[in-house]
Amino acid sequence: MTPIEFREKLRAGEQLLGTLLVAQTPFWPKILGSCGLDFVFIDTEHIAIGRENLSWMCRTYAAMGLPPLVRMPSPDPDHATVLLDDGAAGVIAPYIESTEEVQVLAGASKFRPLKGRRVQEALSGTPLEPELEAYIRKNTAGNTLIVNIESVPAMDNLDAILEIGGLDGVLIGPHDLSCSLGLPEQYQVPEFLQAAETILGKARKAGLGAGIHYWGSMEESVRFIGMGANLFIHKADAIFLREGLNRELEEIRSHLGQARASGETDSVNI
Repeated sequence: MTPIEFREKLRAGEQLLGTLLVAQTPFWPKILGSCGLDFVFIDTEHIAIGRENLSWMCRTYAAMGLPPLVRMPSPDPDHATVLLDDGAAGVIAPYIESTEEVQVLAGASKFRPLKGRRVQEALSGTPLEPELEAYIRKNTAGNTLIVNIESVPAMDNLDAILEIGGLDGVLIGPHDLSCSLGLPEQYQVPEFLQAAETILGKARKAGLGAGIHYWGSMEESVRFIGMGANLFIHKADAIFLREGLNRELEEIRSHLGQARASGETDSVNI
């Protein structure tokens, strides 16, 4: 799938399935190429990834037909331009709460390479020269802009946020949203489920992509997809490794008559 095809499918409401990549190894593309993914999610907000590693990851997965979506460290428009330069098919801005934040991100992703006063004029509606407009339209056609909706203030401003031109979708950050609701890590209580359904439903009604990154049970995941999540980020490579290793080591220990090693596993909140 090309970045342009991904963006079109996202906005059209077609189902897109991906996973979070933590591992920065050249061996991973060989494994993931046959897994049936539609895209990959790379997070530079919570995971330490250098620019060189990020760029080869983006360009490799893009060449495989797996558009890379990269979450920025912060909603700084300069981060957006850097990530797009490094090969990202789309950028995800964390913890967005205002229309102003979305608008400057739209300028960075949909009016590249304009900067400074020129991009401000374009965002305010000043017409571009026909040749420049055609150039920008062609070169940004595959740039996807997604924002994280993960707080009560963001929900309060959601209707206005969804009206900003250049926005392609929203992504629920379950951990931060649950904390903003005063219900940390309680992803199946009615208050959280109602908030998720509201966010996903409003995004889809606005003709934008509606997404969530979730690492719970299959039943819980299917519930969010049923609410309208057409951009679904399923768990992470590190989670699959931990779950598979725990399960099979327990089977071996059971065969050997050994008790399971004591100690709790860390939860994942991304």
